[in-house]
Amino acid sequence: MVMDRMSECPQSLAEDSFRATGLKGNVESSCRRLGVEFGPMVVAVSGGPDSVALARALKKLQASLGLEPLILAHLNHQLRGEESDGDELFVTEVADALGKLGDGQVRLAVHRVDMRSQARRMKDNLEKVARQGRYRWLAEVAQKAGARWIATGHTANDQAETILHRLLRGSGLKGLRGIAEDRPLAHGLRLIRPLLTVPRAEVMSYLQAEEQSFRHDSSNFDRRLTRNRIRHELLPYLEKGYNGNIVAVLCRLAKQAEATYGRVKANAESLLGNAERPRAGRVLIFDRQQLCQAPRALVREMFRLAWEREGWPLARMGFAEWDRLAAVALGEASAADLPGGIRAVCRDRVVQLGPP
Repeated sequence: MVMDRMSECPQSLAEDSFRATGLKGNVESSCRRLGVEFGPMVVAVSGGPDSVALARALKKLQASLGLEPLILAHLNHQLRGEESDGDELFVTEVADALGKLGDGQVRLAVHRVDMRSQARRMKDNLEKVARQGRYRWLAEVAQKAGARWIATGHTANDQAETILHRLLRGSGLKGLRGIAEDRPLAHGLRLIRPLLTVPRAEVMSYLQAEEQSFRHDSSNFDRRLTRNRIRHELLPYLEKGYNGNIVAVLCRLAKQAEATYGRVKANAESLLGNAERPRAGRVLIFDRQQLCQAPRALVREMFRLAWEREGWPLARMGFAEWDRLAAVALGEASAADLPGGIRAVCRDRVVQLGPP
């Protein structure tokens, strides 16, 4: 990352001030809507513009929201050498500066992990290992501090990029829900994203109005990564050539998908309760009569819920795999071998699903 003093924001000072007020108001409105109450809050701060803007806005709202203390948490993944160390130093300086701004205590939690070596040991995807490790550490920081809330700086642009990414990968309704504004992270601990309705342009304007610097992550400009091509090429192309409000449109799609999927999931849970029979060891048993009376899409979703509950690997389960499983349940196929060594077999009045 490199420092940036907001040179790329050409808006007028009056517009900056309006946007700055809007961002702070959006953060406050989001926190109140999500039920944030008095007590400590952990804020994940990478040093980038989004997380720095969130930390600054929450500091200014600290007294009114009762966030005491505000804990800035930075995990150094050690993936970019001196640049990563520079991010850590910068966040330390931000925490010190915010601690002197207004009333209320600001604490800092910093941790270093050789994430590349950890992913190599686990023989798993680096991005996945880093994400899981980051949230696990944030939960530990929160639990030690007695905090019930962890806030991250995901914006409306992050949501739009996620929706486009999942569309390109062929995601279904569940995936089109995008990034959740609020979700449980551990017992008594919730992860919230107060900037999820705020466009990145508004974040940049807020930082300019506050004369707040930030860091650039050089890996975000690597066009070999699909997510970066979506951010720097596809989304601007759609915004310029097709719909200037594409970010808002995609965010609205995520909300619609969330509402619709909620109803689908409730019906699938009901079907699971009615169709599942006592298991035979590690093998799940389902009543085919119950399944044959349900819509095919609902059968697929019911199996997804059971699969997730059992903790079976999901990475290679796409639409085709779920549909093959539904085909066995509906009597269109006698058996199917699925990823993770899971096998589905049609046995007269039941379907057996599990490891061989």
